[in-house]
Parts: sequence; C-alpha cells; structure tokens
Amino acid sequence: MVGRDFLGRLSEASSFILQLARGMLESHQFYQTSSFSILTMDKLIVEGGYKLSGSVNISGSKNASLPILAAALLTDEPVRISRVPDVSDTNYMLQILSQLGASVERSSGTVRIESPEGISSSASYEQVRKMRASICLLGPMMARMHRCTLPLPGGCVIGDRPVDLHLRAIKALGAKVRVKGGNMVIEAPDGLVGTTVDMRGDNGPTVLGTDNLMMAAVLAQGTTVIESAAREPEVVDLANFLNKMGARIEGAGSRTITIHGVEKLHGCDHTVIPDRIEAGTFMVAAAMVSDGLTINRVCREHIRSMADLLIECGHTVQFNEDGTSVYVEPGKNPRSGKILTNPYPGYPTDMQAQMTALFAVTPGISVVKDTIFPQRFMHCSELKRMGANIKVDAGTAIITGVEGLSGAPVMASDLRASAALVLAALAAEGTTEIHRLYHIDRGYEMLDEKLLCLGAKVQRVLDLDGGNVD
Repeated sequence: MVGRDFLGRLSEASSFILQLARGMLESHQFYQTSSFSILTMDKLIVEGGYKLSGSVNISGSKNASLPILAAALLTDEPVRISRVPDVSDTNYMLQILSQLGASVERSSGTVRIESPEGISSSASYEQVRKMRASICLLGPMMARMHRCTLPLPGGCVIGDRPVDLHLRAIKALGAKVRVKGGNMVIEAPDGLVGTTVDMRGDNGPTVLGTDNLMMAAVLAQGTTVIESAAREPEVVDLANFLNKMGARIEGAGSRTITIHGVEKLHGCDHTVIPDRIEAGTFMVAAAMVSDGLTINRVCREHIRSMADLLIECGHTVQFNEDGTSVYVEPGKNPRSGKILTNPYPGYPTDMQAQMTALFAVTPGISVVKDTIFPQRFMHCSELKRMGANIKVDAGTAIITGVEGLSGAPVMASDLRASAALVLAALAAEGTTEIHRLYHIDRGYEMLDEKLLCLGAKVQRVLDLDGGNVD
C-alpha cells in the first residue's frame, strides 16, 4: 500500500513541476511567439499565524525597469540591463519591443536589447492593452522615428490616469497629435525641438510623463527644460541610464530637469535600482508577522518615508552602515498612525494599501488619505471580509484596529491591493484564499517563493473557478 505521506509528496512535486513549466512558458512566450497564451489563473492559499524570520533580497524596480526597457529603442546598438524583475509587466514590455522588431534576449535577470534600423513605429491595441505603462513608448519612438501610433489607454481600477500631460509635452516639442480609431497618431516630420515644459498635473508631477519627456528630448534639437518634474528615484534611474547612453541630462531628482539634445545615443550596461515598494511591503510584513526580518538590497533614502512611519508607529527599524540593508521588528506596544500620500519624497500611494493592512490589526484609530488616487481603496472591502473595521469616505480610510483577522476568500483588485491582502492573510487566523493572483504577478517577483523561504505557509494553485468569490 502506498502511504499517505508519499502521495502527499507526489502531489506537491506534481504541483511544483506544473508551476515551473507554466513559469517557463510565461517567461519565454513574450519574445518567442505572439500566438501562444496561457488561459489559466492562479490563486494563493495562505495559512495564517506563522511568524516570518530570516532575510530576503529585494528585486530590481519594476517601475524603473519599464521606461528603461522602452528607452532601449533610442539606439541601434545593444544595451544590457541587469536586475530586471521577472514580472508580467516587464515581460509584456519585452513582448512589445520584440513585436516592434527589436531583438530581445533574457537570462538570469539580465536583458539584452538591440533595436536595428527599420523597427516599427506602430504598436497594436492587442500588444499594449495589458499594461498602461506602455505609454512610455511614446517618448523613445518619437525621438528616434519622429512618428508613432499608439492605442489610447483604457480605464483603470484605481482611478483615472489621463495621458493629456504626455501629449501636451510632446506637442510642446513640435509634434502634431490626432486621434483615429482609438489610436494616438503622432508625427513630427522635421524632428523634435527643445523648449520649456511644465509637467504639473492636478495631483502633482507625473512620473511617466516626466520619463516620456526626458526620452523624447534626448535626441531633440536644442535644450529642453522640464519644470515641475517628478523627483522619484525611478526618474533618476532612467536619467542615469540615458546619460550612460550618451545623453546630456542635468537635475534629475529635482523639480527642474535640463536636457541638452544630442545627435546619437549608443549602447551601455546598466543595473536597475532596488524596488522600494517591494522593500516597503516586506517591511510592513516584518512589522505585522515576524520575529524580526532583515531586508537586503535596499536604498535607505528611497524608503526613508516608509521607515519613518513604522518607527512612529512603535516598530523597530535599523539600517546597516551603508543603508543597503534594513532590519525590522514588530513593536511591543504598536501605535496607530496617519498617512497622507504625496509625490516623492512623501509617503507613496503605492504603499498605503499595505499600511492599511497593518493598521487593521494595530490598536487605536488610524487615518489614511490618498491625495494621488482618491479611489484607491478597493482593498478595504476585502479586508472587511476578514474582519477589519474600516470606513472609507472621500479618499480617506478610517481604520479602527481589531484584535485579529480571520481567513476568508478574497479578491485582488489591483497590484498593491493584492499585496495588502497577502499581508492580512499572513496575520489572520485560519486560511485565506486570494483570487486573481495575476495582479500580484505584475509587480512582485516570486513573492510566494520569498515568503515560503521566510517561514510562511503559502501555496500557489490553479484557480479552477476562475476567481469567483461569493
């Protein structure tokens, strides 16, 4: 008779092999063939109550990688980009670049891209619909080919993200824009010409808008000055990459960026900065459900606002001497807190959902106000299914801490909401099923594997019911 233990291990091995095969297919389909697609969805089963311990390495920044990958179109020489996270958003971008005619190779986190003469200036809706950040193709395509056709992006679950600032900027450089059949048709037959452009939006500076304008201006005639530029570390990383290619950019990281146009860019090697949002997510996990956690491959300045908030809430946060590693331990007497999201160096909107999960089990009343995306509170209704006490009104969440959460089936609505649900599930009593896991796969590299290594009880399985939650 075959023992149950053997059968259990056989089942686990079969599941692992299936997931490995699917992961390999997903990693390669984007630049091997455009006709193959995976139709299955996964869910994450989390058994709460297990303490995390040990250390974890943070992956390269997803939000820095996307415009850097797009910027590879600015030269016909090869570029090599290291620590590109293996997430669906970067894979979609590589798929788009490949379908435009670029040669794309990926191995062990390093991507080699070569964009020869004759690459296409038109991307289809089918190519770009899966990722709103595909708008960052606008700048490099206009800079190199002086024309492009890109579909208008659709709606977004966390609120309106208009492209008017992108179009206003490219028009200021001399391009003509028209909309036809749902596509933006943009042309500058005589090339782009530098000028001064103010990138201030209703909710502060636009990061991708600043990225697009920088990329468009590097090959423009004359000098371009970006006023009210985004200061995020991802903008600085893109500027550093472009300068390695031979661009002349000054002031990245400040509110005024100056770009002196050059005639040609060349290839280079570049390493992407650590993902500050992934780092912040693990810092919150450490404060919620750990015996102390060391988080490696971070940049102290990039996560300063997140560290300061955790300290204010009574948790231990200690950086090593050079600020590339941080130790976080739960406070013995944690306190409630307040968040007001703001552009960098303020508290990031991409971290408010994770902190909401922490506040849900923190004594007292906490307040979270999102000034960037006031509608970004869909995770709250799912947290309430787990027993959280949250009231949301006019872009503000008021959270009254409870003694504990309980496991429940929940639905991920967007990338950061998914992370909040995982954190809540780790702290909850019982088992939680998180459906529509593809949201997490957009921006977190191997999150379930990393949590397993830290002592969590998580399992990724096929979601046979398609993510339906009663």
